[in-house]
Amino acid sequence: MVAVNQDWPVAELDPVRRMRVLAAATPGVAYAEKLIPVPFGAVWAAASDLEHEFPRMVTDLRSFEITSSRGERMTARARGRLGQRARFDVVLRPGWCVMQSRLLIGGMAAVPEADGTRFAFLGGLRLPGMRLLDPVLRPAVRPLALRPIRQLERRLRSR
Repeated sequence: MVAVNQDWPVAELDPVRRMRVLAAATPGVAYAEKLIPVPFGAVWAAASDLEHEFPRMVTDLRSFEITSSRGERMTARARGRLGQRARFDVVLRPGWCVMQSRLLIGGMAAVPEADGTRFAFLGGLRLPGMRLLDPVLRPAVRPLALRPIRQLERRLRSR
């Protein structure tokens, strides 16, 4: 039996703050967040529709197909516009999605904020040496993470 220290402080992080931590700890990823002036329910309903909306957000994807699902854990097969393929392990729950393949990592998070939704997007390569390249890559790749957020926002406004 493990003794629990009741005096130890506990910090609860919302999904966007957890995504910030993941981005800070993962070398070479593109990360961005934005306040979208649309209610959380509508934003997350669209973002979490991985098979239909996710390829519209990430324009390099031709398709993203869920191949198995057990609760919040899934596997998926992604196909890129240039024919590349990857198998992803996915965790999807309200306001939180993390996807990881052998060579790629991706994530989305959302929380209600003010009159809209704070939405975060993360994406990057999982390659050896990324930690060394991180100081150069991180500033250069941030605009790449804003693109899917803007795509999602456009789609939501057109509905």
